[in-house]
Amino acid sequence: MAKLLLYNIIRFVALVVLQVFLFKNVGYYNLATPFPYILFILLLPVGIGNFTLYAIAFATGLVVDAFYDTPGINAAAAVALAWGRIIFMRITLQTDNYESYMTPAWGTVPFRWFFLYVLVLSLFHHGVLFLLETFTFHQFHYTLIRILLSCIFTVIIILLFSLLFYRKKQR
Repeated sequence: MAKLLLYNIIRFVALVVLQVFLFKNVGYYNLATPFPYILFILLLPVGIGNFTLYAIAFATGLVVDAFYDTPGINAAAAVALAWGRIIFMRITLQTDNYESYMTPAWGTVPFRWFFLYVLVLSLFHHGVLFLLETFTFHQFHYTLIRILLSCIFTVIIILLFSLLFYRKKQR
């Protein structure tokens, strides 16, 4: 259990540092902005309590907000992501087949499920984030394009990170 806590602390620090110092400056004409820090929330253990998940997501979003100078937008989107994660796992994952400390990473769950998990929740997170950021339907098509392109960019980066740390299934 201590090993899992240490891995999650290292993962949190690494992803937030990468988000703040590298991916904050990466983008394509303000249309595609990657947010790979959501991988930390996505890779939390399956059996984590809801309150703990919400608290961790809120703290993660606040840390990113502190560096982005956004007043709680990332925190709200991260909490929405945590809610979406709970719903997605209830619908698609049979938790009795997995240990409570298992992380839903590429090597422990089927790739198709992992890809759908990352895609749907990234789309949900980006939708909440950009709709809160613009807070208008004036240029909805522009906001929708930003959501889709940023989601694609984020999913590609998350899959590359997952491929980097891929481990074969241990069954």
